[in-house]
Amino acid sequence: MTEVVGTGLKGRRIAVVLFNLGGPDDQASVKPFLFNLFNDPAIIGLPGLFRTPLAKLISSRRETSAQVNYALMGGGSPLLPETRKQADALEAAMAVRLPDDEVKAFIAMRYWHPLTEETAADVAAFGPDEIVLLPLYPQFSTTTTESSLKRWNEVYAGSGVSRTVCCWPEAPGWVAAQAELIRGKLAEAGDRPVRVLFSAHGIPEVLVEKKGDPYQEQVESTCAAVAKAAGLTDWAICYQSRVGPMKWLGPSTIEALEQAAKDGVGAVVVPIAFVSEHVETLVELDIEYGELAHGLGVSPYLRVPAVGVTAAFIEELAGAAVGALARTGVAPHGPGCRADWKACPRTCERRAA
Repeated sequence: MTEVVGTGLKGRRIAVVLFNLGGPDDQASVKPFLFNLFNDPAIIGLPGLFRTPLAKLISSRRETSAQVNYALMGGGSPLLPETRKQADALEAAMAVRLPDDEVKAFIAMRYWHPLTEETAADVAAFGPDEIVLLPLYPQFSTTTTESSLKRWNEVYAGSGVSRTVCCWPEAPGWVAAQAELIRGKLAEAGDRPVRVLFSAHGIPEVLVEKKGDPYQEQVESTCAAVAKAAGLTDWAICYQSRVGPMKWLGPSTIEALEQAAKDGVGAVVVPIAFVSEHVETLVELDIEYGELAHGLGVSPYLRVPAVGVTAAFIEELAGAAVGALARTGVAPHGPGCRADWKACPRTCERRAA
């Protein structure tokens, strides 16, 4: 059960651990990054005896094509530099809110450096009194947040009272930042008819239907909140980055663009599950889907930037971290799940109690 605790202490050492996927630094690290990704049981749910050789095979086969994509961004992913900017901005925002405490933001990447175990050692060396685990995934999924939290719990052995922000799909500052960026692109479109396409990273349908993953519900609640804040009338949800033969959440972003072409409208595409620029935005959305849209006659094709270090977003992250200090356990920042999803960490916590 989540327990409310006092926050009257001063002079605390507070560690805020930001979780994200990570990305290769250069061409040489593409293959080991891919191996780490596909060797995660949250991604390929096979026993290690079978999963590890399969991960080696997949990473070998995909290395060259992935290197091409990362070459388009200068050779590596910008995700870590982007996340460092967010961590610095978050530290500054929290210093204003908690001037008597020492707050340090740490970055824990799941599949490439700084890996979770490296960050766990850094946090332990910092010697925190309080720890806030804060995923940079707005919506909870077993493939992202759960995997990151599980790895952290396996490797962290330092001091500090921990609490977890499991998700923040409707956090006001996050919603406001998205809405403002969308309005900017709509202004760029002018009088031309456009449809706003909220594009989220897809997951296999089986994760929702059989494992009780709340991701789809939370994506939908995020999109509804942003659409309302931005005053949208023509918008749709779609999913990108499908891999493998399994049925994934749909419609795909490709299908949504095809429908826009049939309806004679342009597209303003919003990366609704990403807070930083990386390969899925800079290559998949900007280049691959941009070329597809051009071929389909979808004009204009505009892409809303990720929220990055937008002031409203950073202030919301700071609010989430400070608010979490008043409790222990696991809880969302703002509304979380509507339904009682089996994989929801709060549901698991209640069952354990």
